[in-house]
Amino acid sequence: MKPQYATHLRGLYIVTPDWDDTAQLLAATELALQNGAALVQYRHKTAGVEQRRAQASALLALCRQYDVPLIINDHVDLCLEIDADGIHVGGTDASIAEVRKAVGPERIVGASCYGTLELAHAAYRDGASYVAFGGFYPSRVKKYDFRTAPEIIAQSKREIPLPVVVIGGITLENAPPLVAQGADMVAVISSVYLVPVGERKTRELADLYR
Repeated sequence: MKPQYATHLRGLYIVTPDWDDTAQLLAATELALQNGAALVQYRHKTAGVEQRRAQASALLALCRQYDVPLIINDHVDLCLEIDADGIHVGGTDASIAEVRKAVGPERIVGASCYGTLELAHAAYRDGASYVAFGGFYPSRVKKYDFRTAPEIIAQSKREIPLPVVVIGGITLENAPPLVAQGADMVAVISSVYLVPVGERKTRELADLYR
């Protein structure tokens, strides 16, 4: 049975890297779940259909063990096929309204809003569950053509009744100012997946919300 998650999202949000080694991906994700990750997004930009299905299905089973939602980046068909908990929609993907209609009212629908409050307002009107802003800092994974001002977080919280996710080069050292602005979730890739195990700050990142 698919668990029912609270509509108020809060805590550490981890996004998977483009790893083809499924065993490595599962091991790193489980360690993050054991250390307090509150949401997992499966994102693999270069995987084929079969690999994506296999990895997402394995991650969903793992997330069920820890009662943590798994959302799929971009691929609505995959989200529906494996009965994942939601979908994250980028700015060049299908519209939020189309995705919400496709996945129904119960699933999480996240919207990338980059550094634009107008996109966040539109996402709210179209049925998003949360809005995501970024990048805030230089990222090892995603290249941004801009830097998002931290003040957009507080402004969004004042104007839009949705949780705010922040992403882009976030580390334990630079996350606190964004949390202080009102960020409900900090989303990370590198700080969990792309550093040696001994240097991971997963528990400390999760503890920003305790």
